[in-house]
Amino acid sequence: MSVKDRVKKIKHIARAGLPESSATLEEALRETGIDPDRLSIFKLGQRQHLLVSAVAPWLKRMFIGLGLWLLVVVIEFSGFHFAEFLQAAFALIIGLIILQAACEALITATERLAARLHWNHYAAGTVAEILSTAPELVVIAFIVPVSPTMAFLLTLITIYNNALVFSVYSFFLPKDKRGKFLMPAPITEVGTQILIGGGAMGLILGLVMLTFNSEPQAKSSFAPVDLLFISLILGAIFLCYLYKLVTSYAEEEAEVRENLGMSQDDIEQRLNLVYENVDKSSFGVIAGLFLIGLFGAVIGGEQVSEFASTMIKDLEINNILTALILAIFAGMSEYVILWKSHRKQEYGIALANAFGGITQVMFLVLPFTLVCIAGYQLLIDPEHVDLPIQFSITNIFLLIFLFPTFYTLSSLLEEDHTLGILDTVIMVGIFLFLIVLLVSYGSVSG
Repeated sequence: MSVKDRVKKIKHIARAGLPESSATLEEALRETGIDPDRLSIFKLGQRQHLLVSAVAPWLKRMFIGLGLWLLVVVIEFSGFHFAEFLQAAFALIIGLIILQAACEALITATERLAARLHWNHYAAGTVAEILSTAPELVVIAFIVPVSPTMAFLLTLITIYNNALVFSVYSFFLPKDKRGKFLMPAPITEVGTQILIGGGAMGLILGLVMLTFNSEPQAKSSFAPVDLLFISLILGAIFLCYLYKLVTSYAEEEAEVRENLGMSQDDIEQRLNLVYENVDKSSFGVIAGLFLIGLFGAVIGGEQVSEFASTMIKDLEINNILTALILAIFAGMSEYVILWKSHRKQEYGIALANAFGGITQVMFLVLPFTLVCIAGYQLLIDPEHVDLPIQFSITNIFLLIFLFPTFYTLSSLLEEDHTLGILDTVIMVGIFLFLIVLLVSYGSVSG
């Protein structure tokens, strides 16, 4: 009897690749050459029995954050002023609470829109992941007027921070007999290519800046047109990456359906399973969620920019340390998502979120930052003390070190496995080496 004939007798064929899939169905997938553990399908939303109340946790955090924000505004309006250190701390805490809630609001809105329009799981997941960066983009837009250099440093340091999180987290994933955890094929294939491209771009830019710095009369800073050109190249790479990623997911899903001989009813049931934890909502409710998310992103972004302004201008803390603090604390929402997904054994979601934190900051947030800086320099304040962005040692280090960081990750992904103890120590060493160099010498040299 052929695999397809035996599969037809298996109940719940639509659950192939999902956590509740039967062992018989998983064995059938393996016989067709498909590893069920590497499939990218997952359920969107949160299981209802895990919610302790009717009010979503993110909405409670949004109310708490906005309440604290209003309280601080009222206190300051009454004439009382906090010490500068406390003012910076309050701004950071309030801003991050609101931004995390805004991020979840945007993801929730995307999931409900995808469920209503019946998008495939991979399309919905990709759009949700992109929209989850909206709060980061708003933060950058607010920080650029305060300090364009700070915005540039924050974006680059966030790339390293996310690479470190991905490296450390992947070490704790369950391993097979050979000590490996096979990642979803789209990540190992497309991910390797995007990391190579990102590392090469960083190395080229860093070497060009280093070469110009060696000649006293040569170019010593980025002109607005330089920033716009770099952002155009990075944006084009990101669009191609998204196209390749989505088509890879589509091919994977098509292979599952064909090899298991799924009927149209099975396919429809499979899509319903993906969205069974997502509340059905009207377009009005979905639009409201998007507005809440954007409003929270604006308020949270303004608070984070206030923290950056106080740290740099009032407390005179150097840009590198301020950017490092922001990168670490701003990543808290990502750490929470990783932990929750890992506990529910939704390793695909956790990995996609961790890896997306690297690629999206490099090829979406960074070009957005460069466009904002170029626009601010051209149209608003060309005489800003931070402008133009200099070919400083700090900026050169951050760009050149992208190559060894991304090269190490891409080499490991080529072997279709996550990091072992040696790999993780190497990645942590690269990160710490860079940070020590920057803190020790970068701020002194500009």
